[in-house]
Amino acid sequence: MRQRVRRAGIYVETVIRADVDEVWRRTQDPAAHVRWDIRFSSIEPTGETDAGATRFRYTRRTPFHIVEGTGVSLGEIERPDGTRTSALRFATDDVLSPIRSGRGYWRYVPTDGGTAFITGYDYEPGWGVLDVLVRPLLGLATAWSFDRLRVWIETGVPPERWPLWSVVWWWHPDRPRARRCRRRPVSRPRRADHLVDAPATLAQLPDPSPEAVP
Repeated sequence: MRQRVRRAGIYVETVIRADVDEVWRRTQDPAAHVRWDIRFSSIEPTGETDAGATRFRYTRRTPFHIVEGTGVSLGEIERPDGTRTSALRFATDDVLSPIRSGRGYWRYVPTDGGTAFITGYDYEPGWGVLDVLVRPLLGLATAWSFDRLRVWIETGVPPERWPLWSVVWWWHPDRPRARRCRRRPVSRPRRADHLVDAPATLAQLPDPSPEAVP
């Protein structure tokens, strides 16, 4: 029997010279989130579950198509170790989306130099074998977005100053760069299951699809 090849999960980590409260504010507010994260064009909260998780609707606009989907997230602000987490599940039935459904987390870790902002996530591909091309690009897009956030918080330069095509502006040394971010944990290979570090709240999240809402 042919053995299934393990997909590489996506992991990105950056250290931002700011306290946890500031990083949390720029990442948990939907209006601020879509300003720096190239993966989303809009995020609209649509209600809460009985457990207090937030349901939302998201879009990703491209010149040729608009992908729409739904999700659910749950944050932890007070944890015994001083960190914060945000767990997420999302899904779409759009056959043109490169992602069918996914789950992951954000982790906020106070450090001497500020805040380590970390994500680990994985997803079910929507484009079959073409995911071998899509997955590395999603990893790069995530890392570039994280550095775009870091630049915004540390310098005050709004993320809109750095559109996606600014990746070729070699004459701007301060532009966001994906390579500034760590792409795997120190203790594990890049192809490891990065969801092993996910908070327990991830397993508590309900089905994110609209049909599952009671």
